[in-house]
Amino acid sequence: MISSTLIKSIQDVMRQDQGVDGDAQRLSQLVWMIFLKILDDTERELELLDESYLPAIPLRYQWRSWAADPEGLTGDSLNDFVNNDLFPGLRQLPSSDNPRTLIVREAFEDSYNYMKSGTLLRQVINKINGIDFNAQTDRHQFNDLYEKLLKDLQGAGNSGEYYTPRALTEFIVEMIDPTLEEVVLDPACGTGGFLVNAINSKRRHVKSPEDEFTLQASIKGIEKKQLPHLLCLANMILHGINSPTTVRRANTLTRPLRDYGPTDRVDVIVTNPPFGGTEEPGVEQNFPRGLRTRETADLFLVLIMRLLKPGGRAGIVLPDGSLFGEGVKTRIKQQLLDECNLHTIVRIPNSAFAPYTTIATNLLFFDKGEPTKEIWYFEHPLPKGMKAYSKSRPILASEFQVERDWWANRSEGPNAWRVSIDEIKARNYNLDVRNPSGAEGSRVDPKVALTQYRSHRAAFLITLNEVQDLLREGLKDE
Repeated sequence: MISSTLIKSIQDVMRQDQGVDGDAQRLSQLVWMIFLKILDDTERELELLDESYLPAIPLRYQWRSWAADPEGLTGDSLNDFVNNDLFPGLRQLPSSDNPRTLIVREAFEDSYNYMKSGTLLRQVINKINGIDFNAQTDRHQFNDLYEKLLKDLQGAGNSGEYYTPRALTEFIVEMIDPTLEEVVLDPACGTGGFLVNAINSKRRHVKSPEDEFTLQASIKGIEKKQLPHLLCLANMILHGINSPTTVRRANTLTRPLRDYGPTDRVDVIVTNPPFGGTEEPGVEQNFPRGLRTRETADLFLVLIMRLLKPGGRAGIVLPDGSLFGEGVKTRIKQQLLDECNLHTIVRIPNSAFAPYTTIATNLLFFDKGEPTKEIWYFEHPLPKGMKAYSKSRPILASEFQVERDWWANRSEGPNAWRVSIDEIKARNYNLDVRNPSGAEGSRVDPKVALTQYRSHRAAFLITLNEVQDLLREGLKDE
């Protein structure tokens, strides 16, 4: 069973190694080893089920051959094998009938062995051998494992990288409820939390090998960064996607929007796009002139509208800034409400993503193909007696029962209200509509007020930069 004690003991060993510099490298070091362990455990299972199964990598590089024996390779011999044989071999794997081979080759293009001590490396490997990824308990705790690791990366939230609380991914997928045949995409999939929930939801309908084939082909993900992409591949394999070739490493925003055609469109999109950061210069040029911005979350919203089929459905996480922002944000929201039915916004407390960020977030649900007539809002209540979520008391899936009970039979109340499209237009498409049942003159938490100020200020600076860019372009044209 995976425990926080085990992870801490692995990290303590790594801290003794002179080659591993900081938590980020410790995480990267651990992930490639866990990936190979997962690959080997699942392939052992496949080999038992199918005698003709062709392994993804040669026996020499399989975990069972060089890592499984606690008294096996160690010291300089182990380090020499990993650096001069294992890594070069995995990066240069020849083509194979097993699609996993390509996945492994791509996964190790940017992976590195940072540890210099083969003796300490052997200690880490032996601890990893205590995890059996064929055991259901260890499989189910894979997300917990990653969350424990990510919490040690104090700077993880600085670039908009947040572990999406499982309660949010579960609720969003449950409300979208994808059918077995519908293609589900997460264009910023991270470690695959949304995709795992989609797999679990769809698997309830699998009754035959043909159904399983349909499921395997219906899950798609794209992730820009190497480390979460590698974790996502491992996550997919653990959850029965035998060859996750449809989970690609790429930045969906670097492809011109006009190049996405009918074959790229999908039935369902569930995602938590990165927010709070900006894209590299030039990325905004891939979008129509009036919708250009360097705010990542806004660009993803434009992309999502493009990638949905007519009749397609989306459930996404967006920060408050996307709701109240002006300028380009206003034009993006106008397009959203013209092309899609934004039927529900669930407002989430600003502490839900603690300890990564205190930015207030929202869950947006919309269908493509008809304009919005009204928007229902639901304010997720904190549990009784709680002032905020925290690292030790995170948001729980069970707390969304109040939304589930309300969803099918909607009525206005202390937590729910609706706003007509005419009122939204009169507000210049400001979607930041507060709960009318909130107590007038109630005292605002200073931390919340500061967070709101920073969010508004960030949105203002982005708008100011966009205006300056437009002015510079206008001067060039003259």
